Amino acid sequence: MNQQSSSNEPNDSGAVSRTGNPAVDLLLAEPKSSTAAFWTGICLGALLNVVMIGALVAANRIPKLEPYALERNAASYGLFIFLLLIPIIRFLKRPAKMFTAGVIGWSLFVVGYDFAGLYFHNLFAVLRTPLEALVEGCVVFGVAAVISWVAGMMFHARRYSIASRRRLRHNLPRHY
Repeated sequence: MNQQSSSNEPNDSGAVSRTGNPAVDLLLAEPKSSTAAFWTGICLGALLNVVMIGALVAANRIPKLEPYALERNAASYGLFIFLLLIPIIRFLKRPAKMFTAGVIGWSLFVVGYDFAGLYFHNLFAVLRTPLEALVEGCVVFGVAAVISWVAGMMFHARRYSIASRRRLRHNLPRHY
């Protein structure tokens, strides 16, 4: 009679099983931390490219939207900003992952922006070059990661007292 291992016994790979069923354990397992930032960046890059292509097509190929250019551009900018907030909000307490996900997504966006410049010939003359866009995105996500890191350190310092690392010797005079 074949019995399944209990939830506290290690399985064949040495990991402790939660449910006793290896298939369920695989589904319940936490993803690797690096893959979460990577896939968030991939999804962010894909969504940013979809918004960019939609905005470019709406601005250049649909003349009926020309009287509503301000509203059209505001909607595109708003959606763009909303998408840029995804890695910032998701990894608010993990600045390195925030920066990684943001730079991966922004790099994919810049690649799409560069290809869009091949089709829309005056795109770089009107807006900015892909290198300028890449630098701007890296700076934005870098500043967001630094702000998150500093805020985390401030909250940590307020929560826990700062203890000195050295022990004072009792026989030495103190300087006040």
